[in-house]
Amino acid sequence: MIAIINETATQDQLDHFVSWIERRGFKTNVSQGASETIVGIIGDTTQIDPLLLESLDIVDQVRRVSEPFKKANRKFHPEDTVIDCGHGVLVGGGSFQVIAGPCSVEGEGLSAIARAVKAAGAGLLRGGAYKPRTSPYSYQGMGERGLDLLMEVAGELDLPVVSEVMDPRDVQTFLDKGVDVMQVGARNSQNFALLREVGKTKVPVLLKRGSGLMIDELLMAAEYVMSEGNPNVMLCERGIRTFETRTRNTFDVNAIPVLHRLSHLPVIGDPSHATGHARYVRPIAYAAVAAGADGLEVEVHDHPSEAWSDGAQALTPRQFADAMRRIALVREAVRADEEG
Repeated sequence: MIAIINETATQDQLDHFVSWIERRGFKTNVSQGASETIVGIIGDTTQIDPLLLESLDIVDQVRRVSEPFKKANRKFHPEDTVIDCGHGVLVGGGSFQVIAGPCSVEGEGLSAIARAVKAAGAGLLRGGAYKPRTSPYSYQGMGERGLDLLMEVAGELDLPVVSEVMDPRDVQTFLDKGVDVMQVGARNSQNFALLREVGKTKVPVLLKRGSGLMIDELLMAAEYVMSEGNPNVMLCERGIRTFETRTRNTFDVNAIPVLHRLSHLPVIGDPSHATGHARYVRPIAYAAVAAGADGLEVEVHDHPSEAWSDGAQALTPRQFADAMRRIALVREAVRADEEG
């Protein structure tokens, strides 16, 4: 349930109303936008008489919300959320960013890749120190040493770091190292213990959609994070499993506008994991931008054939620079169409 507050209400009146609701055993979520203030009421709202609320001077109108996700719901928070990723980098609400770097941190070669992606316009550096792999015998990442290298290189370039956390026990390590954005991968998108643990922090979370998750299930995963007090969630569409075998997954471009309609959270497109083939990454990236994505995550490696993981889907620095130029053109065309 949401209560839309009258424009004439004072802050004291709003605080009193919120306290009155919470004393009755409900949780609240207050969204104060430029045009209106909304109080989300979370709990068994069948116990609340909407007519009683609407009889209060402070309340303009009351609406019931049927979707199970509340904090992630645009009805509770009509304006786009903007995520501060550190280093002056914002995502959402018109701020578009590209996250780029190698699939996994492999050693000192990270520096050259990082410099190349920054020169091309990337706003955040990605790199996996812990790697979830289908086979237990595949490369599993450098662990803490990989995080140290990632933070060292990013610090030199003044770039925020995005890296995947796989285990609730590792969250404190990521906090201690100063990782700017914790990525929850597709395989862990319903690891509820991990979602709750990252939710106890204030660090931005890049939440990837599992290959078999419906859109509502992705939003409920975000709800797990937000219910613990962390509002800084970015949703990532990275392809779903279908009957098609010519690509690793099928990039669900539909999900981008649908998520924007349902939720106020930023939406990131990951064309690398969606396609699994470098030749398809750029056209899918352009499609994601045209559909309204707030950012992209793209894998880049200076020698893809020698990459320790997922080299087949990595762009070279030259290909990435070309992609960034074309992405700018697509964004310009979309803005011109919206303004026209």
